Amino acid sequence: MADRILVPYDGSPQSRAALELVFDEFPDGDVTALYVIEIPQGYWAQLIGPELQLPVSEQVEEHAEELLQSASDIATEYGRDLETTYVTGEPDNRIVAYAESESMDLIVIGSHGQEGLSRVLLGSVAETVVRRSPVSVLVARGDGDR
Repeated sequence: MADRILVPYDGSPQSRAALELVFDEFPDGDVTALYVIEIPQGYWAQLIGPELQLPVSEQVEEHAEELLQSASDIATEYGRDLETTYVTGEPDNRIVAYAESESMDLIVIGSHGQEGLSRVLLGSVAETVVRRSPVSVLVARGDGDR
């Protein structure tokens, strides 16, 4: 059973579907919603690492906090506790690094659920997380199907 569950959350319907899936299917799990503030490649290309935290503007931090508050509101609707946090960097790398560094048991990530294969089906971030994650990954389709 997954005790510690990471849900990458960006406020999209896909990430909401992933969070709701976790609340429905893992009633005893400790859930963390992670928002990644994407830093353009030119800024981080030579600084990649699990502890990378580039400075961001106050406005960007406020946006991250607002998005994560929406995740907390969903948790409240389900009567669940939710830890929230944000990091900076390249989303797929940061999700995998966070799951590893925080000893997560499972990542539940949303995908757009459109027809196609691999990257088209999952989306590039979800596909990379699935390939590189040291822990199990459950992909939740954003159209309500699982």
